[in-house]
Amino acid sequence: MSVPEFSENTPKDLWREHVLAERRLLDDAQRAMESSALCHAVGELAAEHSVVAAYVPIGREPGSIEMLDAMAAAGATVLLPSAHEPGPLKWARYEGRDALVRAPYGLLEPSGPLLEPDAVGQCSVVLLPALAVDRRGVRLGRGAGFYDRTLDLCSPDAMLVAIVRDEELFSRLPAEPHDRRVTHALTPGGGLVRLGTE
Repeated sequence: MSVPEFSENTPKDLWREHVLAERRLLDDAQRAMESSALCHAVGELAAEHSVVAAYVPIGREPGSIEMLDAMAAAGATVLLPSAHEPGPLKWARYEGRDALVRAPYGLLEPSGPLLEPDAVGQCSVVLLPALAVDRRGVRLGRGAGFYDRTLDLCSPDAMLVAIVRDEELFSRLPAEPHDRRVTHALTPGGGLVRLGTE
């Protein structure tokens, strides 16, 4: 994704509009191929960790529900977020796609008992939705701030992994003091990429 006119000084809303527009242009065959690659990658990652936090991709977000099944099949306990009111996310255990229900913001979440926000502290890997991420670990979300309020509850050793398309990994995005940086990006073509090393 080439955005030569964009820089770290470009407002986040313009970055969001651009990435969402590019995602709408993605054809179904390419999206299916990328989803398959991400499914394989998260399955391998989950095989090395006992408890992981993830999310259900919606709309044109990279990935699919199959990612959750792959992590569960690898033996990991998978926690999914519940976003109902402003503040840190609550969590619930993934018990299969048939146990997912509609939730606010167009999301899907487990129908089982909710866990308190600090449950994410059990997770050695936290997979995060993102519109884009940069090499420093700056993540561009949709602007609601749920994850910025949640990530301070993660273990200091946890891998914080933003899932994006290859074209959504940039050199520099706009950053604000409250933004919580991630440690890795996961892309369909590049796999797991360590961030914050530049």
